[in-house]
Amino acid sequence: MIIASALLEQVVAHARLEAPNECCGLVALDAGRAVVVYEFENLAASPLRFEVDGAKLAPLLFELEEAGQEAAIYHSHTHSEPFPSQTDVNFARWWPGCEWLIIGLENDAEPVARSFMIGDGGVIAEVGVEIDG
Repeated sequence: MIIASALLEQVVAHARLEAPNECCGLVALDAGRAVVVYEFENLAASPLRFEVDGAKLAPLLFELEEAGQEAAIYHSHTHSEPFPSQTDVNFARWWPGCEWLIIGLENDAEPVARSFMIGDGGVIAEVGVEIDG
């Protein structure tokens, strides 16, 4: 994922605002480049998992697909490293082909952004985050 520093800062600000709970949202991608951030409410209001309102998520995903764009799901880890948890892996099976951007806020350290693809059988591959500007 290539993401402008302003868009990444929007995601990080969302993560900080929701801490100690996880934040969640989508990043619209056009040819691998982030173009828009969509913040969602974490209905679970939990520091260990997130839940998105499917009635809001599904139409947005359809709209992005119609526009020829892809989506990356983002969320934060407030008490662990920014690496997909088993909960993330389980959830990813419902969203094949989506990139997973995770913002780590562990121990009030400087935020860390990492991005992954989670494939069949829970295979995790880091794809990297390139900050542009």
